[in-house]
Amino acid sequence: MFLGEHQHTIDPKGRIVLPSRFRDDLSKGCYITKGQDRCLFVFTPEQWELEVERIRSLPRTDRRLRNYSRVFFAGAADQRLDKQGRIQIPANLREYGGLEKEVCVVGVGERIEIWNAETWQDVTSGADAEYSDIEEALSEQGI
Repeated sequence: MFLGEHQHTIDPKGRIVLPSRFRDDLSKGCYITKGQDRCLFVFTPEQWELEVERIRSLPRTDRRLRNYSRVFFAGAADQRLDKQGRIQIPANLREYGGLEKEVCVVGVGERIEIWNAETWQDVTSGADAEYSDIEEALSEQGI
């Protein structure tokens, strides 16, 4: 399980050092793709397979779901950590996420998200305000 918020930088070659606590889970490699809200999703190979199966189960008759599938897979890249615990973020994914220098690597349970540091600040300030309201709504629904 991936947890926590970690500040990092992208080097001039587009590489990012992942937190040491994440590296064991990524020892077999990882998959990076476009996430929602202009972040990148990073999955272990096992979680990637679960995502693939989830997307395969979606009805192809829905144009929105076909487009989602196209974006998810076309933007994806498989990567391996180097000896320093870095992964290469392909140029198209750096551009999508607005990743230039300062980034935030966030553990979100089954995946890692990589954010432009300023965007992450904006997202969390809004999410913090909604957090208690969402918890209350989930409780009302018995979740």
